[in-house]
Amino acid sequence: MFSPAIKHLIQEKSGAFLIPASRVAFVLDDNPLYHAFLILTRVKYSKIPVLDSQNHVVGLLSLAMITDKMMKTDEISLEPLSELKVRDVMQTDFDKINFTQTTLEVQLHLLVDNAFLPVVDDHDVFQGLLTRREWIKAFNYIVHNFDEKYTVTPKINC
Repeated sequence: MFSPAIKHLIQEKSGAFLIPASRVAFVLDDNPLYHAFLILTRVKYSKIPVLDSQNHVVGLLSLAMITDKMMKTDEISLEPLSELKVRDVMQTDFDKINFTQTTLEVQLHLLVDNAFLPVVDDHDVFQGLLTRREWIKAFNYIVHNFDEKYTVTPKINC
């Protein structure tokens, strides 16, 4: 459980945690793999969300997942890029959150193992990303502003 003072300072910054869907690179599950390869190569992210036609997050995709399909025993083949769809390659077991249903503590625990978390609304529609980077920025805010807002008195052990 977070200290109430720490939780208050995090909540001051929590509105800035979300990178809105309009600013996030993504691919659709029925896109050809070559399209996803081009997107991932251009945006230089290690992994991006995969959406379906109703804007639900259905997976995650990385450049490594695509290149794995291109690798043959002794060569690299471009054929899978035209033959496969994103849904054939994407990761389907992943964490996602809903801000209204996920506590700050759960968000932080999930970000230990995930560079980002897809954020969905109550209808499971993609809203954007919560990133580890934004949480670290909030932590930076706390360590630089805590003393300006709070006075800490150490507990005396008896």
